[in-house]
Amino acid sequence: MEEPQHEGPLEIAVVGDITEHEPDLFEKLLGVEPGGSCVLYFDSLGGSAYAAVAMASAIRLRGLNATGIVIGECASAALWPFAACRRRLVTPLSFLLFHPMKWQSEENVALIEAAEWARHFGSLESEMDQFLADLFGTSIEQIQTWSNPGRYVSGREMAEAGLAELVDLKMLPSLQGRP
Repeated sequence: MEEPQHEGPLEIAVVGDITEHEPDLFEKLLGVEPGGSCVLYFDSLGGSAYAAVAMASAIRLRGLNATGIVIGECASAALWPFAACRRRLVTPLSFLLFHPMKWQSEENVALIEAAEWARHFGSLESEMDQFLADLFGTSIEQIQTWSNPGRYVSGREMAEAGLAELVDLKMLPSLQGRP
């Protein structure tokens, strides 16, 4: 028995911690043929900076025609895959959290390892901010203004900054009464 064909672009939910769901998210992204279309729905608190870079890189390197829609929260590391989308949609109730990277280690490390991590962390933070600005097509100053000390930016503010399109949920046709 054949699987039913999916009509329209593949829809992918980016929900919760992207690090925890990274294997599933990558499997779904790789299920979109290079240059193909997909829609990513974001309600994510973020996750690992490395998972964020990997997802954003996969979207861009595969030339995906991705549409990102923030249906709730798009926080922290979730910003990078959202910014990598060619089209970005937000609602007035969408919120995006920009903040400086946080160093977290749950391991016992030697001083020399901690020193190397601190060096790497400083470089990574700077490069990640620039990468995010490039993905959004905005200035590093704009990203840093929102990131330091950390700020929730509304969907309306994102649209006013020209970084996303605002969708008014009241203006969408109702699906009530439809089969």
